[in-house]
Amino acid sequence: MTRREIRDSAFKLLFEQLLRDDDIQELYDIAEEIDEICVNDEVKKLVDGTLAHKDELDQIISGYSKSRSIARISKLNLAILRLAMFESLYDDNTPMNAAISEAIKLAGTYTYQEDTSFINGVLGAFSRDRVKEATENA
Repeated sequence: MTRREIRDSAFKLLFEQLLRDDDIQELYDIAEEIDEICVNDEVKKLVDGTLAHKDELDQIISGYSKSRSIARISKLNLAILRLAMFESLYDDNTPMNAAISEAIKLAGTYTYQEDTSFINGVLGAFSRDRVKEATENA
C-alpha cells in the first residue's frame, strides 16, 4: 500500500467511527470482512493514534476554527482535520506540509469546495504557528 492509500483507509475508518460510535476493533473486523477498506498495521497506527489523541486534537482544532465550533464541523471535515493534526504532531515519518497537502487532497475528494477551503484555512494557520514556534525556539 502507498502512504496515500494508508491515509485514505485511516480516514474512512475514522469517519465511520464518528458516524457509528462503535468500538474501533469492531470497525476493523467489519472492514476486513467486507474487504472494502484495507486494514493493516500502518492503518491501525494512524487510526489508533488519532483516536488516542482525539481530545487534544479537538482542542487544537477549536483554537484554529474561528467560524465553527467542533460540534458544527462536519464529521467528514473533522476526520480529515484530526488525521492531519495527528500526523503533523506525532508521526515522525510525515512532514507537516505533507500531512496538510494530503489532507487537502482528501478534502478535495470527499468534501465540498467550501469545506476544502475551511480545512486549508485551519491547517494553514496551525502550520504557520508551528513554524513560528520552531523558529522562535531555535
